[in-house]
Amino acid sequence: MTKQADFKRRVRARMAKTGESYAIARRRLLGDQPAPIEDRLAVALHISNGDGTDLPGTGLARHIVYWRDVLHEGPVPAVGREELRRVRAAFLTGAHADDRSEGMRMFLGRDAAVEANREGEYVLWFEADLYDQLQIVEILARLAELEVPAERITLICIGEHAGIARFGGLGQLSPEQLRELPATNACATLTPAALELATRAWAAFRAPTPDGLPAIAATRSGELRFLGEAFERLGREYPSTRDGLSLTERRILAATADATQAGAGADVGDAAGAGQGVTAGEVFVRAAAREARPYLGDSWCFAAMDRLARAPHPLLDVHPAGTPVERDSLLRLTATGARVLAGEADHVELNGVDRWIGGVHLTGRDVRWRWDEGRETLTTGG
Repeated sequence: MTKQADFKRRVRARMAKTGESYAIARRRLLGDQPAPIEDRLAVALHISNGDGTDLPGTGLARHIVYWRDVLHEGPVPAVGREELRRVRAAFLTGAHADDRSEGMRMFLGRDAAVEANREGEYVLWFEADLYDQLQIVEILARLAELEVPAERITLICIGEHAGIARFGGLGQLSPEQLRELPATNACATLTPAALELATRAWAAFRAPTPDGLPAIAATRSGELRFLGEAFERLGREYPSTRDGLSLTERRILAATADATQAGAGADVGDAAGAGQGVTAGEVFVRAAAREARPYLGDSWCFAAMDRLARAPHPLLDVHPAGTPVERDSLLRLTATGARVLAGEADHVELNGVDRWIGGVHLTGRDVRWRWDEGRETLTTGG
């Protein structure tokens, strides 16, 4: 019998004898003292953003659940859990983003594991970027709903690591480096205030209007210390008052223009007209380099390029023409794209928009919610 299984058996034996809850019986067996971090890690359910992080190699995490939902893309409406699973599974499948062919099984499996552990400990391993911060608030809001006490939740979250000039994620760290994190200030036992903030953030993200986003972006929390920054970046995905572009779209256009001017392109030939083109892969690298915390994978970036190229008034030319944007596709800025990038035309007014940001569905050419470049906040417009 493993150490963890033996300890759980002892806890349940005490529960049967005393009528105590699991949490109380566990604390009594540990002498009414907070458990050493090693013990907490050993008995916990560990949750992380993907299996690129070698948690098994650390020897600290025996039970692991991976959260693989790209919440900053597609609809995340304020509906019940069962319906939300259906919406997200359908979106990921339709976007060809379910590369493991897990479909609904992934959502059902992870949610069942979280609920089954409600009497135990949780350890969350995440990073500072938008992708991870949205996952954190979803998980914490669910744990709050399950009435898991905050003191049974440990968050390990970093935005940088010594010796790594441009930190990209926990997957860059060796098992030895990961083992060190629980003993650093990256590790925190949460408080009820942190759960309450996460619950508000998750509700604001899923609401049908973005009215609650600025308040979360302005929040500063010692435990959820990257949350405000991430929600501020989320706000910049709304069309700008300057040009109708999201920040991601503007960075794509700017990277295309810069790479072409720098001579990084290739001759696109007659199919796309005279001039130079640059590969979509190069544009992705350049655009990602402009992010303080890169969060957007290449496939989602290529999808954004494809939308810009297929708009009624295209902002990008793609070669080969009429094909989906892939890593080796050649891109050029169109004349319209150059005008929009210069702030001389508005992308939404020209081409309209059909995009979900959390629970908000932006449609048409008259979008109420914009990112105000001058005030650096969301505006409701006229």
